[in-house]
Amino acid sequence: MKKETISSGRLVRDGLISIFLYAFPVLLMFVVLKATGEQPWLAAIDERIPFKAPDWIENIFRNFRTWGLPVIVVALGIVEFSLGLYENRWKKNEAMLDIVCFAIPKIIIRPAVVYFTLAVLPYILPNAANVFAWVPFVWALFIIAVADDLTQYWYHRLHHQIPWLWRFHRTHHSASYMGMAMASRQNIIYTIFFSQIYLTAALTYLGLGYAALFVGAVKSIITTAAHSSIAWDKPFYKYKILHPFAWVLERLISTPATHHAHHADSTDDGIGHYKGNFGNMFFLWDIIFGTGIITRKYPSAYGIKHYKEEEWYAQFLWPLLKSKKKGSELSADGPIVGDEFPAAVSEEFSEVVPVASVSQSHP
Repeated sequence: MKKETISSGRLVRDGLISIFLYAFPVLLMFVVLKATGEQPWLAAIDERIPFKAPDWIENIFRNFRTWGLPVIVVALGIVEFSLGLYENRWKKNEAMLDIVCFAIPKIIIRPAVVYFTLAVLPYILPNAANVFAWVPFVWALFIIAVADDLTQYWYHRLHHQIPWLWRFHRTHHSASYMGMAMASRQNIIYTIFFSQIYLTAALTYLGLGYAALFVGAVKSIITTAAHSSIAWDKPFYKYKILHPFAWVLERLISTPATHHAHHADSTDDGIGHYKGNFGNMFFLWDIIFGTGIITRKYPSAYGIKHYKEEEWYAQFLWPLLKSKKKGSELSADGPIVGDEFPAAVSEEFSEVVPVASVSQSHP
C-alpha cells in the first residue's frame, strides 16, 4: 500500500481548525454573558467569589491529584496481574522501565515543571496574576479542558507524524502489553516538554487554577482507564440498549477499544491504528481531524514490530544515554525509523498505513 504522507496543506487546515477550537469556549462564554447581561469582570476583586465545591468533594479531587491517582493505578495494576492479563510479558527490563517512568515524573519532573513555570511567569507577566479569576467556574472548566487536551493531542500527533520526534515517544509504544504498568511509560524528554503542563500552569497563574484541579482529575481518570487491560467498555457494545450511549461515549472520550487500537503493533487486521487515535481525554479531536477509527474491537498484539528490547535506561533517558543494541533507533547513530516497519527488519513486515477516517463495525 502506498505510504501516507502528511501534506503541509492538511496541517495548515488542521491548524486553522485548532485555532478556532481554542477560541471557541472563550467566544461562546462572551456570547452567553452578553445575552444574559452579566459582566463579572467589572466586579470588585473582593466580590469575585469563585465557585467552590463542597469541602468533601474538593478534598477528593485534591487528594486524587496528589496521592490518589498513584494509589488507584497501583491497585488496578494488582488486579490486572491477579487476572493474568500481562501473560508473563512483564520481564525484568520492562518492569524496571515501567516503574521508573511511573515514579520519576510524578515525584520530580512534573512538580518541578509546574514550580518552574509558576516561578517564571511573575517575571514575564508581572501584572497578570489572577487576571482571569472572574471567569465563571463552568466556563473555566470548558476553557481548561479544551486548551489542555487539544494541546496534548497535537503534541502526541506530531510525535507520530514527524519521524525524528518519534524516538522521544517510542518508549510509550514499545510495551507488548496494555495496562496500568505501562500507562506512564514515557521518555524523559517527552515528559519534560509535555506541552499542556506548561499551558495549564500558565492558565492557573492567570486565575483558572481551581477549574484546572477538577479537569486534571477527570482527565487522569479517563486516560488511565483507556490504558487499562480491563475492557470496561465492552458491555456498552454487547448490550443493544446501551448502543446509543456507546455511540456518544466512544466519539467523545478515549476508551480501551479506541486507545488500544493506537497501541497495536500492526494495522493488518483493520483494528490497529497506530498512526491515528491520538486523543487523550477527548477522542473528539480524532473525529474532527479525521485521524480516528472506531471498530469496537481489540488488537491481537501490541507494541512495535521492530522492538529490540532496548535497555530500560536507554528508553527512559535517550538521547542522554544510548542503547547498546545494534541497529536500534536508540543506539549511537541509530536509524530514524518512525512508527512504521523498516523494510530492513524483515520482508514479512510490509507497511500498512491506516486511513484517516472514522468507521464502525460490530463484534
